[in-house]
Amino acid sequence: MSQIIAVTAGKGGTGKSTTSANIASCLAYQGKKTLIVELDFGLRCQDIILGINGNVRHDIGEYLEGKIDIMNATTKVERSENLSLVCATKNPFIEINPEKIIGVCEEMREYFDYIIMDTAGIGSSVFSVIKAADLILMVTTPDTVCVRDGAMLSDFLYVKNCVNQRLIINKVPVKFKDEEILYDLDEVMDTVGIPLIGVVPEDSEIRVCGSKGKPLPKGSAGFKAYDSISRRILGEKVPLSINID
Repeated sequence: MSQIIAVTAGKGGTGKSTTSANIASCLAYQGKKTLIVELDFGLRCQDIILGINGNVRHDIGEYLEGKIDIMNATTKVERSENLSLVCATKNPFIEINPEKIIGVCEEMREYFDYIIMDTAGIGSSVFSVIKAADLILMVTTPDTVCVRDGAMLSDFLYVKNCVNQRLIINKVPVKFKDEEILYDLDEVMDTVGIPLIGVVPEDSEIRVCGSKGKPLPKGSAGFKAYDSISRRILGEKVPLSINID
């Protein structure tokens, strides 16, 4: 059965969109038909990260305005036969219609194994969309402000009965020479209070490849981290560790 996954964060700048793109790419690489639904209106970036900037004919804004059907709003990602994108609108003033977004995801279950929702900023409509997900991935960096905001959002989601949450700690600095982690990740997990599904170390390849629209090299630390997360989503028992080799 297909799965809807919401990727969210308590604060901007945690790498939520990059995380969405790379986990989706890894799922597609493993043969799963995967769709990204980008909901960060006015801050569209998935087309750049996925290397299809300039090749997007339609977006979700046109669907929400009733101009096209949702299949016409879907763009195939050229670098992966199993990956597609419903791109966010560039218009920041179009309101998210939760019922329509949820309807899109439910409709797409017929065509895709995984639907990744790259969610927008916090608001009542966003919470309604997140509640429809089978799995919620909370992305935080290890710094104090992001961890606190992630914990607050997680607590709010639990109140709304969104219990299937998993934590991704992103942009973790590592001393590559002696492999010393510069943050107490146990403290991060304890503060946010949800099970860990993966740790992504700082890796310049993530930033460079994202800005150029290229896939991560399979030997990079970033790829190994996202690949491990995607395999855990698929149900594989992959040890939790930081990949820095």
